[in-house]
Amino acid sequence: MKKTLLLVAAVAALALPAAAQQSAVTNAILNQRNGLLDKARTDIDKAIVNEKTSGKAKTWFTRGDIYDQLVASPIYGKALQPGEGTRTAFESYQKAIALEGKDGEYGKQAAAKLDNLYGQAFNAGVEGYNAKDYDKALANYKMAAQIRPADTTAVLYSAYAQEAKQDFAGAKASYNQLLGMNYKSVNLYARLLQLARQQNDEAEAAKVLQQALAAYPNNKSFMLEDLNVSLASGKGEDALAKINKTIAADPSNSNLYAVRGSMYDRQKKTDLALADYRKATELDPNNFDAQFNLGVYNYNRAADAYTKASKMDLKTYQKSGKVLEAQGKKYFQDSVPYFEKALQLQPDDRNTLTSLQKVYFRLGRTVDSERLNAKLQTLKK
Repeated sequence: MKKTLLLVAAVAALALPAAAQQSAVTNAILNQRNGLLDKARTDIDKAIVNEKTSGKAKTWFTRGDIYDQLVASPIYGKALQPGEGTRTAFESYQKAIALEGKDGEYGKQAAAKLDNLYGQAFNAGVEGYNAKDYDKALANYKMAAQIRPADTTAVLYSAYAQEAKQDFAGAKASYNQLLGMNYKSVNLYARLLQLARQQNDEAEAAKVLQQALAAYPNNKSFMLEDLNVSLASGKGEDALAKINKTIAADPSNSNLYAVRGSMYDRQKKTDLALADYRKATELDPNNFDAQFNLGVYNYNRAADAYTKASKMDLKTYQKSGKVLEAQGKKYFQDSVPYFEKALQLQPDDRNTLTSLQKVYFRLGRTVDSERLNAKLQTLKK
């Protein structure tokens, strides 16, 4: 009889530590229900480091639930470090799912809690960003992205935070992560293009631009960027094809006609150039380049007429020289309104000042000519 009693006592003694640890989880739950979150936190933190309870999904789910409530508590939440509550809840729910799967009793509940936790993490990220605490913002955005791996919003906001803290490599990685998630937007490509330019990586910029055009072939901004690349590289025919396509997509853009007019000018296609300059000023009378180039066209025609007249022998001059000079004078007169408008738009432009000063002189407008000459002398000082 004594041996039996001793055996029972020994078994009871062996069971005490495990029961004590199981009671730590139970006590944590009871304290949580009674609103004593500080005591619940102490109990559950003990339970997760004990080998008897640390391997149970219930322990980790309970810990996540307690820390979740701590974050929401205006009293007990003050004891947490910034971001500690949400991060601990997130890690705890993940552990519960890892131990039991999403179909288990606590794994299923943890998965639902994680979904709610996304909003907390994302909002904490927004708060950090608005406070210009970009590291805090990033930590929370990344947590939100872990909670919902297929969601692109947190990744996009991570990129914004990385740009704000001038972590351009990180921002580029986040934008490319979005592309890998089949997220596309004009702004995303525009930001990648800007980042490449900031880093003076023209090869990367060219690559991004082609990706952007493949995704948005009729986007005006990307088409203009592509046109500028062709113009800068001297690929005239390629540039002309691109600008024609750009004009087709944006027929009311005055600048496009002015640019194409300049291209036709370089190709000695004067009639086509004039048509584009006139179209540009029709769409926007304040287009400086078009106004100036129309002035130049008339100026050059006048100069050609006077030059031809000056090279005639006396007999030929007496026959047709005066006619040529009259034509030249008319072209000078025709250039005046274009040069005057250009000067109104850019009052200190030397080329316009010089051209108009010469025109005034040839037309006998001495006072106007001297006025512009005086301004030119002032600008040289």
